Amino acid sequence: MDHATPLIATIVGGLGLAFLFGALANRLRMSPIVGYLLAGVAVGPFTPGFVADQAIANELAEIGVILLMFGVGMHFSFRDLLAVRAIALPGALAQIGAATLMGALLGRWMGWSWEAGIIFGLALSVASTVVLLRALEGRGLVSSERGRIAVGWLIVEDIAMVLALVLLPALGDSIAPAQDGLAAAPLEARAVAVAIAVTLAKVAGFVAVMYIVGRRVIPRVLHAVAEERELFRLAVLAIALGVAFGAAKLFGVSFALGAFFAGVVLGESELSHRAAEETVPLREAFAVLFFVAVGMLFNPFVVLEEPLALLATLFIVLVGKSAAAFAIVLLFRHTAGVGMTIAASLSQVGEFSFILVGLGVAMGILPEQGRDLVLAAAMISIVLNPFAFALSARLQPMLEAPLARLPVGGHRVLVGYGRVGSRVAAALERSGTPFVVIENDAERVRELRERGTPLIEGNAASREILGAAHPEAATTLVIAIPNAFEAGRIVKKARQANPGLVIVARAHSDAEVRHLRELGADTVIMGERQIALEMIAEIERPAAAAIS
Repeated sequence: MDHATPLIATIVGGLGLAFLFGALANRLRMSPIVGYLLAGVAVGPFTPGFVADQAIANELAEIGVILLMFGVGMHFSFRDLLAVRAIALPGALAQIGAATLMGALLGRWMGWSWEAGIIFGLALSVASTVVLLRALEGRGLVSSERGRIAVGWLIVEDIAMVLALVLLPALGDSIAPAQDGLAAAPLEARAVAVAIAVTLAKVAGFVAVMYIVGRRVIPRVLHAVAEERELFRLAVLAIALGVAFGAAKLFGVSFALGAFFAGVVLGESELSHRAAEETVPLREAFAVLFFVAVGMLFNPFVVLEEPLALLATLFIVLVGKSAAAFAIVLLFRHTAGVGMTIAASLSQVGEFSFILVGLGVAMGILPEQGRDLVLAAAMISIVLNPFAFALSARLQPMLEAPLARLPVGGHRVLVGYGRVGSRVAAALERSGTPFVVIENDAERVRELRERGTPLIEGNAASREILGAAHPEAATTLVIAIPNAFEAGRIVKKARQANPGLVIVARAHSDAEVRHLRELGADTVIMGERQIALEMIAEIERPAAAAIS
């Protein structure tokens, strides 16, 4: 009896090699995503040895996208989307237009039709939400202002791609008649108008159902099984996958968009944090399979067969659309730091691109060469994306005026601007000591900018964010955040960067004090102990006065 079924072989081969290559990439101080993509190349059809089932890999990857978009929705409420609509909506549409034009012109240079060039440009214009969320989570930027703008920007892109995927069949049907003369032009216009109306109606219907029915049903279901952890976890997964599947079948909405809105609805419940935690293991595993599936599509020989076309395609992805996005952000009067984050977020190619070029090739509009170039650009740009974020973090101090005036060397670094950190910052200001604050809360960031305080927005646990504060040249690091686990990561990275740095942290228990000191903190102040000492001092003061 043969037990080597395609499904099991694909999962075992994909996850096994992803672990090996991911561990190697991590050892080389590269993103594990690089290893996952290389694992896909290793089990793909273009390399010798074992070849995984491409169809099964794609379906497993689709589950990963669903779970990830569900998680994004739980962290990004509809109110947040409306809060950034002033820049996310026009910014994303303008950037899509610029990238599409660049792609269309490149397509014409390669001898393609305008229709093929437009599909090619659209595929290059969008970025991967999977890659973006991984990058933002790793740098603690998901809840920051720039993180919300970046996610909102990509959500607008996803909605635009859903519309494009619905319109493409109608446009494809009108292309052939239009080649015989001008008579077909009115039919094409009517087909486009009808397709747009139908698509908007379907999306509006789905959103209405989710907000009218989903807001009542989903929280009640989760509350009913909240006491049973196993059933609760199963309910969350069933809701994420079920809503995504139902949205696709009943409303013609993509799996990803359906899962996103399901997450938005659940995010308004008090159980959202628990639901997010319960889905992390499966979300991580299927996200890995997504990257493996992308790697399987990559044909390494395109690098040798089409070097100039590939370089031009990469230029559009890495430079062209990122520069356009950076300029758009500045036009909307946001800071250069926000612009750099958006530019880094967009310097890669997304999962919708693979669907779009696949449909274009199947319809006979886009040549296979276009699909190979998009996949090659996706593979290479995803590998390079962590370096784009690292470069963004390094350039931020040079581009943001308050930090640019900070002398690098002899300064102090303050992590956190909450109740404790704000008092430390006030003392540093009074003493005239040069310092820089690292903070990722949007309201506190806004306050610091208004005050003109030297600032780096982000999570100090990220190597790039902490490195932007130049700990190697600083004299003191004050970690004022209450999370001891995150503080420990910061202490470890800072001590590696500067063995002579004086590190002061805070803790809430003796165990946390020991943990931080073992990692390299010089002084750890436990709040409860300080309160006790102050209370003892107050008690003993009257007695001492009476004796004297």
